[in-house]
Amino acid sequence: MTSAPATRPAARTLALIPLVLAMLSMIGPFSIDTPFPAFAQMGEALDVTAGELQLVVTAYMLAFAAMSIFHGPLSDAIGRKPVIVWSLAAYAVASVACAFAPTLEWLLVGRVVQGLAAGGSTIVSRTIIRDLFDGVEAQRMMSQVAVIFGLAPAIAPVVGGLLVQVGPWQTVFWFMAALAVLLLAGSIALLPESHPPERRVPLAVGEVVAGLLAVVSVPAFHRMAWAGTLVFGAQFLYIGGAAIFVVDLLGEGELDFWKLFVPMIGAMVVGSVLSGRLGRLVTSTQLVSVGYAVSGAGALLGIVVALTPAGEVLPWAAAGVALVALGNGLAFPNIQLLMLDLVPTRRGAVMSAGSFVTLVFNAASAALLAPYAGRSVLGFAVAAAVCVLLGWACWRWHLSATRADRVTA
Repeated sequence: MTSAPATRPAARTLALIPLVLAMLSMIGPFSIDTPFPAFAQMGEALDVTAGELQLVVTAYMLAFAAMSIFHGPLSDAIGRKPVIVWSLAAYAVASVACAFAPTLEWLLVGRVVQGLAAGGSTIVSRTIIRDLFDGVEAQRMMSQVAVIFGLAPAIAPVVGGLLVQVGPWQTVFWFMAALAVLLLAGSIALLPESHPPERRVPLAVGEVVAGLLAVVSVPAFHRMAWAGTLVFGAQFLYIGGAAIFVVDLLGEGELDFWKLFVPMIGAMVVGSVLSGRLGRLVTSTQLVSVGYAVSGAGALLGIVVALTPAGEVLPWAAAGVALVALGNGLAFPNIQLLMLDLVPTRRGAVMSAGSFVTLVFNAASAALLAPYAGRSVLGFAVAAAVCVLLGWACWRWHLSATRADRVTA
């Protein structure tokens, strides 16, 4: 049983909501991918190794994960818009601090604050979709947001590469600060409050804990959260380890990240478009199943290509992960909608808990799995295949458990 959507905003505002929400979601990928082309300059200026620079990704993601568990419940208590606005303001300040960082240690402090703030826009923005829309329309809107959001990892390293051509590595963080200020102004002017006072829960520690417990006590949440996390984790392995994969293994330059990101993210955008178009014909559950079958085929293709000379050359080395991304485009918006309806009165807590699982896994992947897999192109392909197969197994488990529950009901 699902709750009715919140009161809709005016038609003019309604048309802008997907763009605003997608831009808010882009803060996360931009924070991870834009600095990659600046790593060489950063390493030289701060006198640190490439391995130490991986902490720039890991520190951000661990902080994001740690705070993500609170952003959603906070929005359940005080509303969606205040959480987004104050988070963007904090993110802008942290980005300026990163630009002034004289050492790696101070840069990591700024990245931690960026991570603590970023979830306010990335996590809460998706909750707003389910607040305002229902059924097929919600599926279509989530897919539209996923299309724009999916472009971010492809655009971000290109933007980063251009920025380091016209200025020092600090220019990347000045760009992040400017982006946050722009989104802050847009959110204040255009974003509606989708969670009215009568639907809110008390702002108290006990309520936050109660909301999270209500979510984690649902077995279906764990099955779907890990299905989404593991299959998307196969794609994120290449995102988080892009500097290793593109530069160290394939010998490309700081302006060549697009050769990995364009086919990968382009495929995810195509999957998201198809998801929105097919919403009136097939259910969200069916789209997730098809998406994970496509990702499974992509994982197998990645291994096959890695065993040939083509595995050492872009864009062919990205063929397998591009097909994985196509499957994610079909599946990810739909599995998120299904999760949000598990506990309709605690959608913020659902999105926070799900994001926490994904972010912790991706942070560990960037810090531990990517360097280990990064010993070879085949290592990346095998690690990605294991993630896809485990995630697909979790989804099949969920389908079986759901059927069993219906039989015994």
